[in-house]
Amino acid sequence: MSIRVIVADDQAMVRAGFVALLNATDDIEVVGEAADGQQAVELARAVRPDVVLMDVRMPRLDGIEATRRLLAEPREPQAADVGARPRILMLTTFDIDEYVYEAIRAGASGFLLKDALPADLADAVRVVARGDALLDPQVTRRVIEHFVRATMPRAESFSLEALTPRERDVLALVARGLSNREIADELVVAEQTVKSHVSRIFGKLGVRDRAQAVVAAYESGLVVPRD
Repeated sequence: MSIRVIVADDQAMVRAGFVALLNATDDIEVVGEAADGQQAVELARAVRPDVVLMDVRMPRLDGIEATRRLLAEPREPQAADVGARPRILMLTTFDIDEYVYEAIRAGASGFLLKDALPADLADAVRVVARGDALLDPQVTRRVIEHFVRATMPRAESFSLEALTPRERDVLALVARGLSNREIADELVVAEQTVKSHVSRIFGKLGVRDRAQAVVAAYESGLVVPRD
């Protein structure tokens, strides 16, 4: 089945280019276009795409706030692949850490510059559609450390009360950028055991991927920024 995508960008020519590139692939289908964040939210609610390609800067509602609104909605009580919240792939012309941080914190699964190669765009859509985070955990950690160090703790920061001691250990290693295999070696357990821990951590914290789990680890105080 094709990956169903909405393209949200306030520049008509840019939006048309993305649509043409994605529709030229065999496994991706653009099912809607939006010229601002509010349209993107309304359209996503109506057509239930797999991925929303979301510009950061748009009128009426910016891409980060549109992402928050879409991902804050509860899942419908249906099959796992029906009525699920879409994956969000953020787009921008600016390589600015603040956008990356806010996008991840809002629940976006990836972040891509608009001048990326056409093949990179399609690959990015595929990555987030299958549930993976596009940002490398090491890059994510650098961005998060900078902003956690520079800002006061947020009232809505993540709470780790529901996590077991072992789950906290695993989360701390995820925040260091370790893979499941590397965590298994560190803790001397099976890789499948680590996968189970990570899945439970995601569920308890309400995060969607490893990038957002890194945010949780830092903002909760489990991991502190390095000097």
